[in-house]
Parts: sequence; C-alpha cells; structure tokens
Amino acid sequence: MTPKLFLILLITITLVVACGVSIYFYSVISTGLPSLQQLENPEQMYASQIMSSDDEIIDHFYMQRRVNLRLDQMPQSAIDALISTEDRKFYSHWGIDLDRLMKAVLKKILNPFSRAEGASTITQQLARNLFLDLSRNVERKIREAAVTVKIEDTYTKDEILEMYLNTVNFGRGSYGISVAAHTFFDKDAKDLSIAESAYLIGVLKAPSRYDVRTDYNRALRRRNLVLSMMLSQDKISYAEYKKAIETPIEVQEGNAGSVTESMLAPHFVETIRKEYSPFLKEKDYDLYKDGLIIYTTLNEKIQQYTNDAVKKHLSEYQEKFDNKWNWKYHKKLEAEIISEAIRKNPEYRSAPKSERESIAKRLRKDNRFIDSVKNEKTTIQIGVVVIDPSSGAILSLVGASPQFMKENTHSKHSLNHISQIRRQPGSSMKPFVYAMALKNGLYPNDSIGCGPFVYRDPNTNEIWAPRSGTNDCPDTTYKMTLANGLRMSVNSVAARLITEYTSPTEVKDLLRKSGITSPIQAVPALALGAGGELVPLELISAFSIFANDGYRVEPYYVNRIEDRNGNLIFRKKRTNKIYDVLDKEIAHEMTLMLQEVVNQGTAARIRSYFQNIEAAGKTGTTNDNSDAWFIGYTPQLICGIWVGFDDHRINFNAIGADGQGGRLAGPIWGMIMNNIYNDGQLPYKQTSFGYKSRKELDSLSKLQREVSQYLDIINN
Repeated sequence: MTPKLFLILLITITLVVACGVSIYFYSVISTGLPSLQQLENPEQMYASQIMSSDDEIIDHFYMQRRVNLRLDQMPQSAIDALISTEDRKFYSHWGIDLDRLMKAVLKKILNPFSRAEGASTITQQLARNLFLDLSRNVERKIREAAVTVKIEDTYTKDEILEMYLNTVNFGRGSYGISVAAHTFFDKDAKDLSIAESAYLIGVLKAPSRYDVRTDYNRALRRRNLVLSMMLSQDKISYAEYKKAIETPIEVQEGNAGSVTESMLAPHFVETIRKEYSPFLKEKDYDLYKDGLIIYTTLNEKIQQYTNDAVKKHLSEYQEKFDNKWNWKYHKKLEAEIISEAIRKNPEYRSAPKSERESIAKRLRKDNRFIDSVKNEKTTIQIGVVVIDPSSGAILSLVGASPQFMKENTHSKHSLNHISQIRRQPGSSMKPFVYAMALKNGLYPNDSIGCGPFVYRDPNTNEIWAPRSGTNDCPDTTYKMTLANGLRMSVNSVAARLITEYTSPTEVKDLLRKSGITSPIQAVPALALGAGGELVPLELISAFSIFANDGYRVEPYYVNRIEDRNGNLIFRKKRTNKIYDVLDKEIAHEMTLMLQEVVNQGTAARIRSYFQNIEAAGKTGTTNDNSDAWFIGYTPQLICGIWVGFDDHRINFNAIGADGQGGRLAGPIWGMIMNNIYNDGQLPYKQTSFGYKSRKELDSLSKLQREVSQYLDIINN
C-alpha cells in the first residue's frame, strides 16, 4: 500500500469514526430531551388545596404532595442554606460548574474506590428531577448536561431556584418547601427558622438517611454542617449560627398527609372529591395533579367547635352505653352479626367453597375478629351539619363517630352519616305537619284533643291507633294548644292534625317542596316520622323554610375553584332564595312554637349549654330508640344532628331516657352554638328572631295558663 493510499484510508476511517461518534452523541442527546414547550411548562404533580372560607388549608388531594410558592414566599434562610450547601457558584456559572466537576473527576481517578464527590449544580439536579430518569450511565449524564444548558437558557436564576425548591423531595412524601415545612414543623414555609431551614436543606442529600427519626445524631451533624457552610459564606452571623446549633431538632411525627389537617373535616372533603371530580375531569383538570385551589364554604373554627362538641358528648354516651349493653342478653343477635361478618370477610369471600367452612370455624374462634365486629356494631355513630340558612352554605360537617374514625385506617372514605344514610326521622317530622295545619287556618294557640286517638281510613277501612307517648293526655276529654302539642311532642295532637286539619298528601307535598327527595308514603303515620326513611342532610336543610322566612335553599360545599395560577374554573352562583315554600307569617309562627321546644319542651336540656340567644328546634326519637335527632336554628344558623347505630338492631333502650333526641343530640347542638356565639371573631351576633305571632300578648298569656294546667294534670 502506497503512503498516499494509506493516508486516504486513514482520513476516511477518521471521518467515519468522527461521524459515528457525532451520530451517537446526537442520538443520545436528542433522545428523551424535553422540548422547549416542556421546558417552559414542565409537567409536575401539584397537590390541590382545599381551603376553608376563613382561608385556612383544611386538606389536600395529591399523588405527590406538592404546593407551589413564589420565591418571595420562601424563607431567605432556606435559599441561603441551599446555595451554601449545594451550589456556591450558582449565580455565576452557566449550569455546570466546571471547576467542581474537574475536581470530582480527578479525585475519582486518583482514588477509584472513594465515594463519588457530588458535583451536580442546582440546575443539574433540577434537570434530573424534572426531565430525566435516575440512572447513572454515561448517556444519562450527557443528556443531563444538555438539559441543564437548555434550562439555564430558558429561565432566570431566581426562576430556577423557585422551581427547584417547589419540586425537590424532602422525604416523608413531601415535595417542595411548602409541604415540607408543614410536614416536619407544622408551619408555613415563610415562618421557618434558620435552624429549621438548615435541617430541611440538609435532608436533601439523602432524605431517609438524614431524617431525624432515622438517626437523631446523624441528622443533627448534617444540619450543623449546613449551618457551618452558611456561616462560612457569610449568610448568617456568628450569633445566629451559635443560636441555631444550640437548638434541638424537634419535628412532627408522620408523613405528608398524616398531619391533623387531613382529619379536620374528612367527610366534607370526601364529598367534594366525589361531587367535583367528574366536573373537573370534563374540564381536563386532574384533582390529584394540577394544584387546584378549592375555596369551600367550611369555616375552620366552626368545624373545630363541632368536632370538639361531638367528641366530648359522644365519648360520655359511648361509655354509658358500653356499661349498660351486655351481649349475653342478645345472643341471637350476636350470632347473626358474627355470621354476617364472616360472609363479608375478604378471606372467606375469595376462598374456594371447599375451604370456606374451615375459615368460618377459625374466625369464630378468633377473639380479635369477634371483638372488632361487636365493637364496630356498638359504636355510636353520628352525623352533624351546620348550615347558613340564608345561602345554604355548609359551615361544618361531621360524618362519623370520632372513635370510629380513630380506629379505622380508611375512615376518611367511610359512610357519611349526614348524606349517605336514610333513617326514620321520628318526631322531627312533626313541624311540617303543624306548618300545614297553620296554612289551613289553625293558630298556634287553638286547642285540640290530646288524648288517645284512633283513625279509620275511609278508603281502606284500616285502623290506625298511634301509640301514646309519655306526654299524651290520659283521656279524650283533655285538650291543649298546638303550641303545647309541639312543645311536648304529643303524638295524639300530631295524629289529629294530619287526619283532621291537613292530610298525608299535603304534608308530603310540603316535604317535597322543602327539598326532601327520599321515598315517602302519604300515610297518617307520616306525622310521627314513620312514612319513610330520610337522608339527614335533606331533612336538616328542609328546616330552612322555618328559619328563612318560608324560603328553601339548597346546601352546597364549594364557593369557587381556581387553577394554580389563579384562573377561575368554577364559581357558585349566588342565589340566596331558591324556592318560596311557605308563607312568611306561618314560618314566623312555626319559629315561635319551636322556640318553646327549646325553652321549656323536649329540648330544654339545651339551655344548660346555650343561653341568652333565641333558638328554635325539634327533637326526634324513633319508636325502637335506634335513632335520636335534634334539628335547631338560631337567627343566623341551622344545625342538625342524627345519632344512632349502623345496624338498626342495636338501639338505645339499654340507656332508657338518655337515648332520646333531647339528651343524645340536643347537648351537642347547645355546645356548638355556645362556642360559635361566644367567639367574638365570628360574624354571628344576632340574638333575636324579632317577630311575634298573629295573636300576640293575650295569646301568650293563654299559653302560660295552659302550661300550668297541663303540669297539674301530669302531677296528679
């Protein structure tokens, strides 16, 4: 081969190799690189925030819990700690710190077995976190460098810092400085101290390894190293450094999402998820990824007052019930309940039929299984809601027993006893019967028979003889006013009203106009709450016709929804008065009568908790004592409470009169309202309804005379 030919061949081979290398590098760099659009709008998963009406975060929806903050909303101490620790030349390099990179490479060459020196800049870490996989091969390193340069070309340094601190993983499921601040220190990011900022930046190197609950001393050394770096870079003074290193690390237990906010109003939040997820999906929004801000009607303080009252009263009654209830007197029921639980057991249901009998035998001998089933069945359940009757805004909601919520891991998604159950309303149905009687011409102080009552249906010839209650008169010669009949919840008065002064059909029509959609039978027993099972929320909101001058309002949960940039997605239409159901005058008279229920009737126990504010309401207790109700209202608020068991076969007979609505539900109402009206920061100051009935002072004196006569009858 001639020298000339050899030279040509060498040049050709060199060009081919160069082309191959170029093609290889081009393919490596171009494959999987983000487009300019992706760089400008990186795909991230942001947690959606659920906000109370008083601007408190009450919960989140998320896959990766992440909340966006502007750089000026972040603590300067965290920014300084990050730059001092991770990238001192951040503001001077073009994305890659060549000096630092060469030192790391040289160290690795001289000592191949040494731990790799961290040479990645903040921008490189951002590129890796947002756009690349976490592999450690050469191709990924090349792509990382290319993406880093593109990021530096697309964003300012401050924008890179902001994006980094909003997306980096701090451990415990916390992505971004905002969530980390709440998860570890239960505070907003802007309120982090220097020591707290140093701790959070310190864990970035290895979140699990440097978590204080993994190894306190290791976490302390890492935090103090960050503080020393901040001092060496003149980011903090020596006095600040000294104070910070002497501060112990005190963080919360638990991961993101397990902090107390997630249990403030779990059933309220779950209702929002169910109701608004389909709507948002139609609008191309993902509740779990898009960082939406949902502004709700819930008032954080009223919710806390509701939670506190429920927890206090229910714990007392649960203990009282547990002391009285004895399974040895309910052997048949116990056997039925255990058999039902076995049939629902996942292991039993998924097993082949040939193995089910042996599984059932084992479960029957499993004391933990048996005790858990019996405990769940005898746990007193509850549903509470507070509503603004002028708008329908739901201000607080409790959907289940606090004990049940504590004992069951997935209780956030459990049965909502305000909106997902149907129960007989008992005597809480009576106000609608009385309202129709007033509409048909009766007055609150008109007298009506209060003794035993028998009704024969003219169409079917069937006999209806409602059971006399404890407050019914001894024989048919006695009479009492409508006001007293409602005050003392006399069954025979309600029975006469629905059959002689109105009709089951008229009462049913009123219930429908009041917003009740559950199946209802137009039968005389409707007067006593036996005409159908109702959803608590619909019955409670139906009382708005009495509290709201005869108008009905629909209850609602959400005021507006925005995307994470503040663009409006949804706004609740402000329609204060929806349906004109009842004459204003009749609504006022009903309120006057229902006030007497609270002042000296079946709900009088409330007054030991709640005084000096006018209040109206009605108790309800079903015949079998399995459901207890109180629905009441003040001049500005409605609050309704249902108390019972998930299984109808369990009831409050064991605790006697304590199982009635006035004792089981009423005190909770009183405690809630007392706290609300004594809170000077809440806007509820109106203490009086401010109206009188058609027959004024002379009628009121007649009512007082009749009360005295009635008490004489009872005492004799």
